Amino acid sequence: MKAALFYGPGDIRIEEIKKPIPGRSEVLVRVKSCAICGTDVRIFKSGHRAITPPHITGHEISGIVEEVGENVKNIKKGDKVAITTEVGCGYCKYCLSGRVNLCNINRRAIGYYYPGGFAEYILIPGEAVLQGNIIKLRNDANLDEMSLVEPLACCINAQELIDVKFGDTVLIIGAGPIGCMHIELSKLRGASKVIIANYQSKKRMELARRFNADNYFILNEIDIRKEISKITKDEGIDIVIVACSSPEAQKLALDLVGIRGKICYFGGLPKNAFLDNVDTNIIHYKEARLMGSFSSNRYHSHTAINLIENKKILASKYITHKFPLDNIVEGINIVMAGDAIKVVINP
Repeated sequence: MKAALFYGPGDIRIEEIKKPIPGRSEVLVRVKSCAICGTDVRIFKSGHRAITPPHITGHEISGIVEEVGENVKNIKKGDKVAITTEVGCGYCKYCLSGRVNLCNINRRAIGYYYPGGFAEYILIPGEAVLQGNIIKLRNDANLDEMSLVEPLACCINAQELIDVKFGDTVLIIGAGPIGCMHIELSKLRGASKVIIANYQSKKRMELARRFNADNYFILNEIDIRKEISKITKDEGIDIVIVACSSPEAQKLALDLVGIRGKICYFGGLPKNAFLDNVDTNIIHYKEARLMGSFSSNRYHSHTAINLIENKKILASKYITHKFPLDNIVEGINIVMAGDAIKVVINP
């Protein structure tokens, strides 16, 4: 089979490798769509601590079941499926409560620990099959659209944690696909005003306009504090979602949050990037709540599928480019340049 193998920063090679044969409890999926995540871009640029090259990356995956092991009873050849990423130990308190994304015993991830979806086929290991990482889709499912289940599920996790309510004013910092998903989810949950801000990239902000936020701001062109003061009548923001990997954005969120407001740090910071000189009195005196959000669990994936199937989230609006596997590096470069919302690879 054909696969995109990551050999190190800046080095992805398309090679022919042996097609996996599923064991008794495993499932082989023919990958139809695998979207490029911002993390895939960072891996391409800098590598990843959980990845040992050569390795197949890609974790936003949908496809069609090709073969099933004899012990697998609930999935059959020909099923359309979406693949969830996180695989836990199965017995820690987080796994037992459904929060497999927070497993602290033996959390592994498809596309990181296990080979991912930038290949013609992906072997789903027995522990992932057992834990429900393969989700059957409707027969009429659009598999390009269903490759967006994983990032949408991660956004649903954050929205659940930060609990956007009717009437809230929401500020999203970061106009990439995650920021755009947060626009739509915030509106679905009843936010009265959704503001999106981004550093520098006018191209990305123009793409984000299709999601109908109430205000769009390029942060290096305006005084965001004055703008937010006018919009909120000096009350500050109810919900701030930092949907980019930026210490400056995380600091800015603390300045802009209102009394009893909430901040969600959605994106992790790059290695050796830290928040310096943070005034935690802001949190203390405003009674603000600061939380993180990491990945998602299968409940969030099922919710994401439901939203896409029922057209509450129009996944097709996010897909700006599609490429065959041979052109994966071109797709990564387009994401890196800010010229796309979502790029889908069709192996």
